Amino acid sequence: MRTLCASTLIGEFFVIGFAGLVAMQTSDVGTAAIWAVSGTAMAVSVLLCGMLSRPGAVTVGWALQIGLVAGGLVVPVMYVLGAVFAALWWASVHFGRKVDAARARFTEQTAASGAASASGAGAADAV
Repeated sequence: MRTLCASTLIGEFFVIGFAGLVAMQTSDVGTAAIWAVSGTAMAVSVLLCGMLSRPGAVTVGWALQIGLVAGGLVVPVMYVLGAVFAALWWASVHFGRKVDAARARFTEQTAASGAASASGAGAADAV
């Protein structure tokens, strides 16, 4: 899950930064307000990448997605962008958990077959 979620967060970081630059040119909202919203979201995205293995990280990720949608109050296009990011976050969490489960099964099977072949080799050496 960490890889998919981190990829989504880094993508959000860049898109939010570029969206902030565009909003500065096209919006009547002041530069300080735009960077307060964009900068905070960018900082949370990067910090969350480092916390993905900790409990509660997915919840913080959802709070970020809700905050991005709420950013539409400052820059209206953020409603759409936030909804897209929320969908990507859901997909990253959902499919990331499936990948983690498959990886755990594979590791377990590999360990079991390695243990079986090691015990079989020891028995053959004893004969």
